[in-house]
Amino acid sequence: MRILLWVLLLVGSVLSVPTQAAELPPHLRDTLLLKDPKGAHVSEAYRYYTEPFGPAPNPERAEAAWRAGRFRPGPWHKTLNLGLLHERVWLRLPVRNTEARRLRFVWSIFNFVDSAALYCRRPGEANFRQIGAASSWVPAAERQFPARSISFPFELGAGESAVLLLRVDAHTGGVYLPTYIETVEHFLAWEMGFPFERHWVWLLGFYLGSALFNLVLFAFLRDRIHLWYIAYVAAVTLFLMMEDGLDAMLLPAGLYRLLWSVGQYNFMILAGAAGICIMQLFLRWPGQTRLYRAGTGLAVAAVAFVAVYAALFPWAVRHSLTVVETLNWSRELLMVLVFGYGWVLLISAFLRRHWRRLAAFYALTYFFFFVGYGVFWLNHLGLTSFNPIYPNTLAWGLFAELLVLGALLTGRFRHTLRQNAQLRIRRLQQRNEEGARLIAAQDAEREQLARELHDALGPNLAALHMAWQSNAVRDALAAAPNAATIGLLTEEILGQLYGQVRQLSHALLPSAPGTNRLSTSVAALCDAFNLNGTPHVEAKLDDNLDNLPSAVQSAAYRIVAELLNNAVRHAQAHHVQVHLRRRLAALEICVQDDGRGFGRGEDTPSTGIGLRGVRTRAAYLGGSVRIETPETGTRVVVSLPG
Repeated sequence: MRILLWVLLLVGSVLSVPTQAAELPPHLRDTLLLKDPKGAHVSEAYRYYTEPFGPAPNPERAEAAWRAGRFRPGPWHKTLNLGLLHERVWLRLPVRNTEARRLRFVWSIFNFVDSAALYCRRPGEANFRQIGAASSWVPAAERQFPARSISFPFELGAGESAVLLLRVDAHTGGVYLPTYIETVEHFLAWEMGFPFERHWVWLLGFYLGSALFNLVLFAFLRDRIHLWYIAYVAAVTLFLMMEDGLDAMLLPAGLYRLLWSVGQYNFMILAGAAGICIMQLFLRWPGQTRLYRAGTGLAVAAVAFVAVYAALFPWAVRHSLTVVETLNWSRELLMVLVFGYGWVLLISAFLRRHWRRLAAFYALTYFFFFVGYGVFWLNHLGLTSFNPIYPNTLAWGLFAELLVLGALLTGRFRHTLRQNAQLRIRRLQQRNEEGARLIAAQDAEREQLARELHDALGPNLAALHMAWQSNAVRDALAAAPNAATIGLLTEEILGQLYGQVRQLSHALLPSAPGTNRLSTSVAALCDAFNLNGTPHVEAKLDDNLDNLPSAVQSAAYRIVAELLNNAVRHAQAHHVQVHLRRRLAALEICVQDDGRGFGRGEDTPSTGIGLRGVRTRAAYLGGSVRIETPETGTRVVVSLPG
């Protein structure tokens, strides 16, 4: 951690070298001549003085400090940057209107302050009088001068001079006060073009588009990294909006006050916590390592600290400035820990070959943000005042980071899609294998049952039927006239039972199992159903049916048997037609009867077990089932790829 601090200090010292010449003007001015925006900057003429927050603000006490020589010239880089200072700031500025007409000016502070006031003493007046007071806690629409900045309007007559005292109370732990004086006309013209000249319009559009893009990715993948990405973008964007006062103009009053209750710099801590989660998920860092647990604990601690800070800070400002300083210094330390953890994790990943490539990709992303944030943070600490690009380096660092990170997450999205596709293929193959084993088991069970019916029950019924037709039984029945009728009925029942058993065994088992002869098996099945006489089954079979794959022949036979069984048992049909046609790349099975169709409570397309079995076999092979209801009867058309 010390190494990280030294690196930041070194970068700050290097960056501050080119600005030294600009920080020292050729001479200090005694009076700021208010003539046009291209004239001297306010920082060339003001003097500043700091005092503790404890005593009530008093401009006459500040003027006494001026007479005692305690005011100092500010560092001339258009911003009063005193770093982490927990004191009240006074700016003293003599001004004169050089125009030959009365003008209205505005003195603006372009940063958040808890309270500020402007005092003026004109020639001939003994004391300062307050001409305006404001607070950044009030949104722009409710301020004395409605603008994103804290602005104090004042008027000077032609050639009139005055001494201005600006008092600023900022308890956030960083005195960074961009300030400017100009005519109201020039100020309003600048504010109108500010979102465009400082690139905020399209930067905010890019941030919003990036967040929405990851919301779409999350909807597809349900990957938590995209939610953390959205939280990260939201936190940094809110911080940047608060930095330039855009929140005061764009957000509702309630939301605006809520954000500042959390605190501007705390949004960077929340962004860092979300960044830790993004980095761990992107690197796929194992969750049981000490480094992972440390990062997760640090993220949780960051969120907890922000909650404590938001709860204690308003009370501490009124009752204990020591607590305010403690909270602010703790915040700065936590920032170092949160953003330093990123480098620790990346370096650890580089040391492991398995994560080296992912770490290299993410290091580029983290580098862009870290450079922008590092420059911004050094300015915040008062070590530098370097801002080479508008609106600031952090905004552009975030832009570059999101650009690269968006590309990385898009690649991750494509990789995840490929993984999901492969997983679906494996699951489909596994399901097909399980379905094949299930169908094979069912076919084996059917064959076993068919053999039992054919080899055991069938012969026994045939023997019983023959025995019942013997002379002995006939003589016995003739001797008992009352039993003759029962005997004839029993003989008829035995004949029907024998025929049904033979029919069922043929339906369960093809005539030539294992020989891939679909046409022979279906023909034998139809002949077996014709033994009873009603209904009459007619088979029309195309050539080349026996060249179909074995799985298709087996499924086709089972489907025909199931459909014939339905027609015989439920339809009460007199005639059934079975057509097997070879199409270009499919086998079409059509079974049509002239029966009564589907009735309530019977084997219907939605509830029937038989037709569900037909649908299952067809779906397993990628086929389809279509049920048609002509004027009489039912037509079932099954298409199997072949």
